[in-house]
Amino acid sequence: MSGKWVKAGLSTASLALAVLLVVFLPQIVHGLTGATVSWGEIGAQFAAMSVPMVLLMTVLWLASLYAYTFVMTSALPGLTHLQALTLNAAGSAVSNLLPFGGAAGLALTFGMTKGWGFATRPVVVYAVVTGVWNTLFRFILPAIGIIALLVAGRIPDERVVSAAWGGAVSILILVAVMASALYWERAAAVLGRVLDRVLGALPRRIRPAEHAASGAIQRLRTDTAEIVRKGSLGLSLGMVGFLGFQCLIMTACLVATGAYPGPAETVAVFAVSRVLTSALITPSGAGIMEGGTASLLIAFGEPSGSALAAAILFGFWTYTIEIPWGGLALGGWSLLRRRDAKDRDRRSPEPATRA
Repeated sequence: MSGKWVKAGLSTASLALAVLLVVFLPQIVHGLTGATVSWGEIGAQFAAMSVPMVLLMTVLWLASLYAYTFVMTSALPGLTHLQALTLNAAGSAVSNLLPFGGAAGLALTFGMTKGWGFATRPVVVYAVVTGVWNTLFRFILPAIGIIALLVAGRIPDERVVSAAWGGAVSILILVAVMASALYWERAAAVLGRVLDRVLGALPRRIRPAEHAASGAIQRLRTDTAEIVRKGSLGLSLGMVGFLGFQCLIMTACLVATGAYPGPAETVAVFAVSRVLTSALITPSGAGIMEGGTASLLIAFGEPSGSALAAAILFGFWTYTIEIPWGGLALGGWSLLRRRDAKDRDRRSPEPATRA
């Protein structure tokens, strides 16, 4: 019981911090960049948006949700796209309301998929595969953002350019190594031996058990290899489509608020915004993502009011709207579940009839 109260307290504190960060975003951006902006200026940006632009953002948002269903259906064969939409919406709503909400979202995933007739083991593999694919693409995004800026010539210092190329290439190599370990057994064995040697150099008191790293990787590879081999194309294309549509939403937000810095800069800003969502101090990095995104836009020379308005608007389409949307999906699933249970009860024979 005490553990539950601690979790509830931490969740409340995290949500309160997120609200405070959003409320004081103008002051935070001023502290980070020296730019002055007010909520009145931000409100004027929102009021100036046209109805067609809002409709375009809505279409892009729905398209991004549908694109991600290909990731989910590839990781869990037998899952329909409608079920994937419902599962994603409900899980996102829970995850967005709680810090470390992924655990609650995972529990909800098990409950919903069990109701649809899926066994536990395929759902475990699904959770591992989707988690790994999301992590790999989260590693790739910073490299793409760096390369976009390099190609556009937005990094003038030659020493910084060399470091940026080295960082981007290193990230892509790391992703390639991890993907190979999931796909090929020989690559997993080689990576496991390398990690065992690295861990063997640690002091004995903190060193894990012998072959622990290779054993963990081998178990992971064994559980996910079949799904990865059969569904790697769907997994990858689904993630590319999902992130691509989200980047288009970012572009629409920037254009609508007059803060569009150019294609390369937009890709870099989008990559940074997605990385900042990993800040676990608030649910999905709420407040932190907006502040960091606006600061980067201002660094690219965009007006402070437009930059912060664009960041908040993008946060709405990638975080805030998922909470009521997920609530509707979860409510619909609960109602259908109850109706199905009543139908089964009506179809079952009465005890007297059976006698």
